[in-house]
Amino acid sequence: MSTDKSRRKFLGCAGAAALASSLGAGEARAQNRRRRGSRGNNAPALRPFGFVIHGGAGTIDRSRMTPEREAAYRSKLSEALLAGFAVLERGGGGLDAVVAAITLLEDSPLFNAGKGAVFTSAGTNELDSSIMDGKTLKAGAVAGLRHVKNPILLARLVMEQSPHVMMVGEGAETFAREKGVELVDPKYFFTEERWQQLQRLKEAEKQKAAPSRRTRLERELSPPDEKKFGTVGAVCLDRAGNLSAGTSTGGMTNKKFGRVGDSPLIGAGTYAGNETCAVSCTGDGEYFIRTAVAHDVSAALEYGGKPLREAAEGVLAKVGRLGGTGGLIAIDRRGNFAMPFNTSGMYRGFVGADGQPHVQIYRD
Repeated sequence: MSTDKSRRKFLGCAGAAALASSLGAGEARAQNRRRRGSRGNNAPALRPFGFVIHGGAGTIDRSRMTPEREAAYRSKLSEALLAGFAVLERGGGGLDAVVAAITLLEDSPLFNAGKGAVFTSAGTNELDSSIMDGKTLKAGAVAGLRHVKNPILLARLVMEQSPHVMMVGEGAETFAREKGVELVDPKYFFTEERWQQLQRLKEAEKQKAAPSRRTRLERELSPPDEKKFGTVGAVCLDRAGNLSAGTSTGGMTNKKFGRVGDSPLIGAGTYAGNETCAVSCTGDGEYFIRTAVAHDVSAALEYGGKPLREAAEGVLAKVGRLGGTGGLIAIDRRGNFAMPFNTSGMYRGFVGADGQPHVQIYRD
């Protein structure tokens, strides 16, 4: 989670609203008056903007992470942060920033989204994604895709160029063809690492999992590197004051029978509302669906008057009490952000006002 020091660095480009949380309203107003004085009375005050991403939470053990692999994760997360920040810095919209970052992560085999998607029990890849515009509360989502190279692009088209919120399977891909979205052969999504993960789970299932206990034992018997949810997501506050959120995933390894998790479900894995916050989740999808995590964080701000960090941690604690694991990222309308998780690690990061990306992986 972010420290107070890192939060101030992140909000260095913000106006009084973003500063109030960390400095106190009086000091924030004083600093803002000094800024206006230095620019002249007619110069507009700078609006806060911020960008936060995640690349999945789970059992991420420092002792089992090679220096080369850690460097690869840090490099790709930094690249995604800078891609989103570049859009916001030049005054672009939050939706464009979210898509820019998530597309990069979908194209990387490091993450369980797009190119790095895990395999279903049937040996296929099925991809889900969603996006939401906090200004209008419009949203788009897709699920069960097998040929769409970048699901986040299709989710945005569902939001902007259809009367619907969610499309699935063949119907979603028909819509993708009509809109000229890039389609690929399913072989594009094959990676040896993900394939071997599936084989290990199937072997454990075959040897030790009785049918009545299969779900619990699959989790207990999975090697540590299998217990990672590589879902990717981004949330941002743009210069216009609009909040946006997006999430993309390949689901869970060895998933059965058309299973769909929380990532494409608005209010569970993704939510954004300009009056509250933007949220993207990663973790045990069934638990995040049951507790409507993304919307619940927003509701804790809107109805409970809680600060963002308290709201995010409280909602995630509810997931934990039910037995679920994972994490989330969130940013509010003042630019405050939170990155809680209840696992040993979560790939995550934020970009500061100086344009320098800050990437974190482990709990410490």
